[in-house]
Amino acid sequence: MKISQLMLFGVFFIGISSVEAQEKTSLTLDEAVKLAWEKSNEVTLASTKVNTKKYELQSVKNNQYPDIKVSGQYQRLTKASIDMPNQGENASLASPDRAMLGMANLSLPLFAGFKIQNSIEAYDNLYEAESANASKTKEDVALRVITYYTALYKAQKTLDVLNENQKSAKQRVTDFTELEKNGIIPRNDLLKSQLLVSKTQLSIDEATNNLNNINFYLTTLLKLDPSTKLQVNEEDFFNLKTSNAPTSDALALQNRKDLEAIRFQQKASEANIRVAKAAYYPTLALLGGYTALDLKDIITVKYAMNFGLGLTYDISGIYKNSAHVREAESRALEVKNTEAVMTDRIKVEVQKSIEDYDLAINQSVVYDEALQQASENYRLVKDKFDNGLADTNDLVEADVEQLSAKINTAVSKATIIQKYYELLSVSGQLSQSFNLSKI
Repeated sequence: MKISQLMLFGVFFIGISSVEAQEKTSLTLDEAVKLAWEKSNEVTLASTKVNTKKYELQSVKNNQYPDIKVSGQYQRLTKASIDMPNQGENASLASPDRAMLGMANLSLPLFAGFKIQNSIEAYDNLYEAESANASKTKEDVALRVITYYTALYKAQKTLDVLNENQKSAKQRVTDFTELEKNGIIPRNDLLKSQLLVSKTQLSIDEATNNLNNINFYLTTLLKLDPSTKLQVNEEDFFNLKTSNAPTSDALALQNRKDLEAIRFQQKASEANIRVAKAAYYPTLALLGGYTALDLKDIITVKYAMNFGLGLTYDISGIYKNSAHVREAESRALEVKNTEAVMTDRIKVEVQKSIEDYDLAINQSVVYDEALQQASENYRLVKDKFDNGLADTNDLVEADVEQLSAKINTAVSKATIIQKYYELLSVSGQLSQSFNLSKI
């Protein structure tokens, strides 16, 4: 295997960009997730949408209460002429110069084909669906934080291993320089050791660049100062619990918030079908009113109260409304099919996450063994080199293999934690693991 490929293998294994630090701010994963929930624009938007649905529900509920309207008029009249033909030829009244009119009307819906009740039910389910979507948004934001946080640790650990290896590589160059001066080794061996230092430095530069990128992504998500340098403490990171991982899709089908939202939307669409069918029925309302009139020097009306029932029936709606009913039924079918599609997708996501989590555990075991083997191999090759039984190529290759094994081992531990939380996410258990539901 080529040296350059071996050197870069560990760095590119990270799979996602990362940060270097000057003065670093330590942040636990739990603190990072909670901070994201408090500051994230996505979470704020989701909460605003929930409030909007809440107000829409309240607005629809108000339709079941009576409508009360009060109106009044005051008018100045100019030489109004009032004749009373049925009262004789000489019958006439004084010309009033003002008129006042006051009215109060009340309308209370008694029956509207159950439209009001079903509208309330539909909006109540839409409110619950939006609340579920907001919870899913929060879980998605938490998973993004976990992904960046894990990548940050991987990048930091990779950079630490590279820097450590660079020190030994530079020391080897110093030793080889003296050996080459004394004619013990050829200049070609010195050049090979110097080339390894250069290639390691390129890997360090690449890792530092990635580290800076991921630090920026995470600080942006958490609404921190972009100049903040975050530090993942290894003890905090590996104290995270990864027990009781889900082993089937049963929990996901019960707890996934996006699936729950679809189910509430399905209930809302069924209620909307009943709302559309309400147009087939007449509407009945209780009516009441009060009127007061004062036409100066002519007539004064007080305590003119009225009450009764009002019936409205749109006969043409019997024919026209069928299209609205079919539209509502089609929308309900859309939501039902969406639920079926999402259920299948969730099953696939859970199965994949279970397999990925198991693979991460198995790979970690193999990487641990590989590190022991690479370390022992380097020790043996180093002894042979010191005794003139191995050349520089063997030593450099053994060193690179040991470096790659160290990086893979460090990264694999973090991958287990990342895959565990991804499995919790697709199973709808992520919020419970961080106790985030109260945020």
